[in-house]
Amino acid sequence: MPLISSCEVDTALEMITGKWKPSILLALINEDTLRFSELKRSLPNISQKILTAQLRDLEEQDIIIRTVYPEVPPRVDYRLSEYGKTLIPVLETMNAWGIQHAERMRNK
Repeated sequence: MPLISSCEVDTALEMITGKWKPSILLALINEDTLRFSELKRSLPNISQKILTAQLRDLEEQDIIIRTVYPEVPPRVDYRLSEYGKTLIPVLETMNAWGIQHAERMRNK
């Protein structure tokens, strides 16, 4: 069995963990493109400040693409980048493991 470098695992986990990043990514996976207000509505317990910070972080890491349209009022859309879409199988695998783990703990 190959050894896994904890440093690289930490790097990957840093990008997708936290209270809100998985929920933001899930929303964008399910809806493809969302406006800021639609993201906020889909995550009612997140503050505007935190949502903005999480989106900026995901954008800086090339996970999402932010598109600003020169309209009045301004319209901003968010979507997964092609690179960000490479996270989908990782998140699906983690979700499947989470389901198995939760069931295991219930049956313990």
